[in-house]
Amino acid sequence: MSEDGLIARYFAPLAGPGADGMRDDAATLTPSPGCDLVLTADAIVAGVHYFPDDPPASIARKALGVNLSDLAAKGAAPRGFLLTLALPDDWTEGWLAAFTAGLADASAAAGCPLLGGDTVRSGGPALIGVTAFGEVPTGGMVRRTTARIGDRLCVSGTVGDGALGLLLRRDPAWASALDGGMRAHLADRYLHPRPRLPLAPLLRRHASAAMDVSDGFAGDLAKMLGDGRGALVEAGAVPLSPAAAAALRAEPGLVVPVLTGGDDYEVLCAVPPGALDAFLAECAGAGLAMTAVGTVVAGDRVPAFAMADGTHRRFAAGAFSHF
Repeated sequence: MSEDGLIARYFAPLAGPGADGMRDDAATLTPSPGCDLVLTADAIVAGVHYFPDDPPASIARKALGVNLSDLAAKGAAPRGFLLTLALPDDWTEGWLAAFTAGLADASAAAGCPLLGGDTVRSGGPALIGVTAFGEVPTGGMVRRTTARIGDRLCVSGTVGDGALGLLLRRDPAWASALDGGMRAHLADRYLHPRPRLPLAPLLRRHASAAMDVSDGFAGDLAKMLGDGRGALVEAGAVPLSPAAAAALRAEPGLVVPVLTGGDDYEVLCAVPPGALDAFLAECAGAGLAMTAVGTVVAGDRVPAFAMADGTHRRFAAGAFSHF
């Protein structure tokens, strides 16, 4: 199949307004009146961010989901995305059909249509790059490093499931402590990010800083703090799923991947103490799980975790890094 034929069959049906059915070399995107565009880009690579034999629809959901997670943490509503798809030499139309079906589902669920992109051969492993566009009211983007000393730290959902889902692929000894439903939960959290898009307006209203947790809770928190600020986190307050809690009971050493592993795609935010109750109440009213876990303090940006035994623990390698 030619590149034009591939685009017409698999990607043109996903095209949104301004994309002209993928028949041009560029698309147009006009922000809503009184809004700023918010742009983010992330790529995932076979063998680095996902297993080559993962279901193609799941790979597509992850490729778009990791970018939507960034938009959510900035308080932005999705508007569209560009896709760069570098296919390996052994790609098949069956794989591509399943991939685009998953991409279509994820795109429709988020209200984030495809606007354009490029399809090439990689000469190596598959690479999927997404550039996503969102919008916020003018001046309303929630920045990452603007937390203030005294702010309360909150995180959505649960922490550590994605990292444990990855470790589960190796069939570790602690997995015997989990029932089938727990295993399925961890595997699903690794495969399928859940971008917290409904949080966006609440973050704009209440948060002084926010980012998504993609590379590890401890390390991403350190990135958010910036210079001259630290954090004290109650380790026992960090929200865990029943599956993660069961894994930790079976193997206490898993506290390291739980707090430093990636693939959570939850939202970490700092909220002024006077706004905390209203923020948590609005999250609960919207059916969004949000937990206060600590406080921003004066310090050196490396967060301290208050453990159950009364000690304070810091993690030297707090997050995944490519380099």
